[in-house]
Amino acid sequence: MNTTQEKELRTETRAVRVEYVMPPVNIYETTQAYILEAEMPGVDKNGLEVTLEGNEITLLGRRQVEKVSGEQLLRERNEADYRRVFELDPTLDTSKISARIEQGLLTLTLPKSAQQQPRRITVND
Repeated sequence: MNTTQEKELRTETRAVRVEYVMPPVNIYETTQAYILEAEMPGVDKNGLEVTLEGNEITLLGRRQVEKVSGEQLLRERNEADYRRVFELDPTLDTSKISARIEQGLLTLTLPKSAQQQPRRITVND
């Protein structure tokens, strides 16, 4: 690679730099699953990406760009997108993970595998 190509790649790398905000989450456990709730105000279904790679699940939420009518005098809200990565327990049934987003609240249901769920043991005479 010559020097000109290296400079172009460095410039492209700097231009692609993106900052993210880590969304706050709540995690609950039920007998059958873990429930993860992530707050992502301003994100709808079209701006949401949930990916599973190996035992890591990545949440990426892109906010809609706000259009302001008038001269902006003060802005305290952060415009950065959301990103958070979680390492999952290998005993989860990742093929049955489900997700929904409603009013900026992402809810993931992470089912436990059948072997990890409580079950009743029959007692013999």
